[in-house]
Amino acid sequence: MRLNSLESANREMSVSRRIQDASTSGIDMASGMGGLCMLPDSLSSSSGFFPKTRARLKKRIRICSMDSGRIFKRGMDVCGSLAAIILLLPLFLAVAVWLKLDSPGPLFFRQVRIGLHGRPFYFYKFRSMYIDSEARRAALEKTNESKDGVIFKMKNDPRITRCGRFIRKYSIDEAPQFFNVLLGDMSLVGPRPPLPAEVAQYSLDDRKRLDILPGITCIWQISGRSDIPFREQVVLDKEYIRGQGFWKDVLILFKTVPAVLTGKGAY
Repeated sequence: MRLNSLESANREMSVSRRIQDASTSGIDMASGMGGLCMLPDSLSSSSGFFPKTRARLKKRIRICSMDSGRIFKRGMDVCGSLAAIILLLPLFLAVAVWLKLDSPGPLFFRQVRIGLHGRPFYFYKFRSMYIDSEARRAALEKTNESKDGVIFKMKNDPRITRCGRFIRKYSIDEAPQFFNVLLGDMSLVGPRPPLPAEVAQYSLDDRKRLDILPGITCIWQISGRSDIPFREQVVLDKEYIRGQGFWKDVLILFKTVPAVLTGKGAY
């Protein structure tokens, strides 16, 4: 009898020590069907554990969704730009011959533009102006027809060649930017890439346009192009950034075709 009592007392002391050790290390003792089990504070309360788990799962799902969206967009950019280059190759050759016959100068116009997160890159177009166009721009600044003054637009710009007027009206001058898309500097759909001088005038709100890759076409390109003031362009670009997605890009690309063919707002 004494032996049984002694063993019982030892077991009680052992359990007591375990409870004291657990309480000092931040662990609750929870009774289960099979005896005593120890659970951390964060797990013993469902109100603390499950909301945190759900939040982590939602974050992982959101990250995976964003990654898959970027992969789909890049895949569409590569396939779309390659297809466009192949299909437009005869047009490229015809424009090249016309440009050389129309005015002296290089075939392509290369310019520094600002891309994703403010990173500069070389932006390519078919040359649509005379070779001294950049030098003559300063003298024309006072005739800028852009309502906001951030970008330079002029309907009857004297620097534009005869060939240039045609290819600008139908956005043929922008076709070399499919190579920019292949290089990863641009996307098929996104805000148009600005000049460094334009970015220097941006407000903090305007800089949100630099949160994604710039594109060949965008919402305001299919809604009036150069007729839309800069501030409204920013609003439309931010609207696109908030709701961007694969099918939205497809819709904008389809709407770009009639916008290009009509030439509305292009100058």
